[in-house]
Amino acid sequence: MHITSLVTATDASPSALQLVWFGLIAVLWIGYLILEGFDFGVGALLPVLGKGKDARDSEKRRRVMLNTIGPFWDGNEVWLLTAGGATFAAFPHWYATMFSAMYLALLLVLLALIVRNMGLEYRHKRDNDAWRRNWDLAIIVGSILPPLLIGVALTNIVRGLPIDKHMEFAGNFFTLLNPMSLLGGLTILGLALTHGCYFIALKTDGDIRRDARVLGTKVGLVTAGLAVVLLLWLGFSKGTAWSWITTVLAAVALLFSIAMNTKGKEGLAFTGTALTVAMAVVTYFLVLYPNVMPTTLDGGTSLTIVNASSTPMTLTIMTWAAVIFTPIALAYTAWSYWVFRKRISTHHIPAPVPVG
Repeated sequence: MHITSLVTATDASPSALQLVWFGLIAVLWIGYLILEGFDFGVGALLPVLGKGKDARDSEKRRRVMLNTIGPFWDGNEVWLLTAGGATFAAFPHWYATMFSAMYLALLLVLLALIVRNMGLEYRHKRDNDAWRRNWDLAIIVGSILPPLLIGVALTNIVRGLPIDKHMEFAGNFFTLLNPMSLLGGLTILGLALTHGCYFIALKTDGDIRRDARVLGTKVGLVTAGLAVVLLLWLGFSKGTAWSWITTVLAAVALLFSIAMNTKGKEGLAFTGTALTVAMAVVTYFLVLYPNVMPTTLDGGTSLTIVNASSTPMTLTIMTWAAVIFTPIALAYTAWSYWVFRKRISTHHIPAPVPVG
């Protein structure tokens, strides 16, 4: 169903509130990909870093890995919900066209997150190897698919989609599977894996810490290659002076993180990948501006910050709500990370005890 535009002056300049919410949505994606990114990486790396000398050691290593994200993973997902809610409220036409174009991909993301969350909640409920293996598979698959599909979706938004003159998607699921967007998905997945390696190294001790550092360097180098190709491709096709600056900053941050990891400075390595994610998202949004979903069709209508926006009253109410509640959410998040800041190792893991 087509929604009549709330703003008819498609060539008007964006208002201050429209620019603020465009920027805030970028910030929400940065927060999500940094925070959920590392726990996606941890889950996806279970079969690699969770492999020990024997079955008992492997189980302890996997429990260590999952315990590093145990206090955080459910709170990290709130950033995705907030990004979606903010897009719906601030830019309803963007939300409607995006979900119409990507409903199957987003449904797969939702199902993967549900299955992953069930694995995180239920794997420890029974002291049975087969039970744990099945839930581990759910965690692994549910940690790989979301960053891959989200990377494909975000890259498609920036690259452009076939949107007709009525601001409706005119393609199909296979339209989304183009080379640039697939590269974007692989790059986001690679960043999540690298970020996850550095987080594990930062939060653990012993063999698993050393293994995470070694793997982090290897995965980081592969990711750096993917990221360079992707950002150069975007830059030469759609880049601006500002987006080239953030592209360079993203590359420098990623190389810095790899260098710090090789020196055993896990905190700086983790900070480096966080900055890489932030600069990559900023690059995406700088390339996207002033559009929110550009069209690839001749005669089509691109969705812009202006013609996809809610009314000024809606944006004003949302801004006051953000001013009040955002500091509270950030303070609680910072407090939770501070409380659970200590390293853990396999010697902290007792024998598995069934629950219930």
